[in-house]
Amino acid sequence: MLTDRQLFVLRVLIDDYIRTAEPVGSRSISKRDDVTFSPATIRNELSDLEDMGFLEKPHSSSGRIPSEKGYRFYVDHLLSPAMLSKEEIHNIRSVFAKKIVQLEDLAQETAGVLSDFTKYTSIVLGPEIFEAKLKHIQIIPLTDATAVAIFVTNSGHVENRTISIPSGVHRSDIEKFVNILNMRLGGRALVHLKHKLFVEVAEVLKENIEPYEGIMEMLNHTFAQNGLEKVYYGGKTNILAQPEFHDIEKVRTLLNAIEQQEIIHQLLRSKSDGIHIKIGHENDIQEISDCSVITADYSLGDRHMGTIAIIGPTRMEYPRVVSLLDVVSKHFAGVLKSRYENE
Repeated sequence: MLTDRQLFVLRVLIDDYIRTAEPVGSRSISKRDDVTFSPATIRNELSDLEDMGFLEKPHSSSGRIPSEKGYRFYVDHLLSPAMLSKEEIHNIRSVFAKKIVQLEDLAQETAGVLSDFTKYTSIVLGPEIFEAKLKHIQIIPLTDATAVAIFVTNSGHVENRTISIPSGVHRSDIEKFVNILNMRLGGRALVHLKHKLFVEVAEVLKENIEPYEGIMEMLNHTFAQNGLEKVYYGGKTNILAQPEFHDIEKVRTLLNAIEQQEIIHQLLRSKSDGIHIKIGHENDIQEISDCSVITADYSLGDRHMGTIAIIGPTRMEYPRVVSLLDVVSKHFAGVLKSRYENE
């Protein structure tokens, strides 16, 4: 159990480190106007906090920095959401007051606003990104060698992509296998389409379509593309501005990771509503182990619709990010509610 003085010293040190990115020593803490105890007393408290695992000393002659345990205690017990400025509130409201027809455009603009405000990387998972189900597929030939594949989900999302038609596949073949796909895959979750293609559809296609191998290769390539599962990013390269990420190889590994759908799914999907904070190795993904991830779910009634997230260093400005995510997720949910009520 920490004493009141230890709680104060820990909070001050973490606040200062978040602001400066420099190890904090007893002397700098003692100079604060709200500190009444001596540098020697502060040194003793810092030493005790380090022994308890809340702080670390990166170099023998330096000040101290928070450990992951220290950040976790700070987030769980010392964090007070920051007051947003009038300008920030106005800017957020103006985004959601716009007459944006496509929810995809709103999600992208939301990601951009959050990254601008926080200077971290933001991610918005479109409504029901992982729960969305296929309503139907259309494939419209453009030439003998190309076509447009159109995927429509149960939430009304439409995704178009250009595909190559294998030689020997005629328009009558396309119409036939599209009917089979819609019969077998309609109502299936998007994330399961590729698996279901091979498990439930391949044999039917083989029995009914003569150029089977070419069509399976085309469908495999089409379903392997992740465009259906929309992820909207803001400020992907903002991480480069953080002093913790001047190692180019570390940055490359991180950026590659957050662009992979499977990792995003594992990283951001939560089992309960509200705001969730994972710090460092709590993320269970090696490439993200130097980061903190803060997520906020948005819902329509009791129906989970999607997730908004901020990824940044463990030295993240937690109070402000929590406040921003709380406000933005509620506005986003409000727009969805309005859309569904008017349909």
